[in-house]
Amino acid sequence: MLGTDQPEVLGKFYEQVFDKKPDMQDSNWWGWQIGDCYFNVGEHSEVKGKAETPQRIMLNLQTDEIEKEFARIEKIEGITVVKKLYEMDGMKGMWISTLADPDGNYFQLMTPWKESDSQLN
Repeated sequence: MLGTDQPEVLGKFYEQVFDKKPDMQDSNWWGWQIGDCYFNVGEHSEVKGKAETPQRIMLNLQTDEIEKEFARIEKIEGITVVKKLYEMDGMKGMWISTLADPDGNYFQLMTPWKESDSQLN
């Protein structure tokens, strides 16, 4: 769940990011089934204004069509491109970008992570 004081703005924003209507929309709540994850945007009484530490939690949105999706998403009204698409050091073929929503929350667009990409044993 992503809490906000402007649920309609974020709801409409993420509708564009996910490129689909919400699976649930009720008053100040919006929700999408995205793969195995259910993502909610809703009004929260303790959330006011922009995120003070937007990098604390970053959603990773994975796509095989990274260049096409980055080009589409960077044009959405209210988006902030924090870091353009780049190949991760030492991770050939792994591309990532960091973006921010209208509340300043960071999220990343990236190529799908594969077990063979892990450097941990």
